[in-house]
Amino acid sequence: MWAIFVIPATGLSFFISSWFMMIFWGILAPDLGIPTISYGRAIIITLALWIIVAPLMGAIVRTRLTWSWWMRRS
Repeated sequence: MWAIFVIPATGLSFFISSWFMMIFWGILAPDLGIPTISYGRAIIITLALWIIVAPLMGAIVRTRLTWSWWMRRS
């Protein structure tokens, strides 16, 4: 039943992550001497990070679950 709420929550967290990306980039950009980014560019960067990080997190979780299963079996 709760699975129906996962998709909207994921979408909302994506757009909030993009907004935070834009905010923090704007805070750090003047100190680093780089231009600020728009919300659209923040969405693209966040999407790229999610595409890179999601498989890594899945691999880590899968490895830990396999390792814990293997240790209980021994």
